Amino acid sequence: MIDDQEFRLKSDQVLSELHRALAELSDQYDFETDYGGALTVEFENPPTKFVISPNAPVRQIWVSAHLRSYKLDWNSSRNAFVLSDTGQTLSEIVASAVGQQVGEPVTLTA
Repeated sequence: MIDDQEFRLKSDQVLSELHRALAELSDQYDFETDYGGALTVEFENPPTKFVISPNAPVRQIWVSAHLRSYKLDWNSSRNAFVLSDTGQTLSEIVASAVGQQVGEPVTLTA
């Protein structure tokens, strides 16, 4: 398990990279993304909002998308935040949610 300082550094780095990848993708699809402590992805049609946020007390990144909640832990062997139930990384979960929203598969390079 990582300590508080390492969690803050890794989560900020991962969320910043994910924000950049989403910003690039938003040029191709109709959504807005913002990062300021929590990362948000907002779609106009139909109106939908995803929230990706660090939860420091439990050292997890939480994702809320399509009425579901995902809680990801740091996996040092994969160098990524991973959903323990499925083995999906944060970028895979977000790419799947965005793809579902825009109606076609998307890939995030985060």
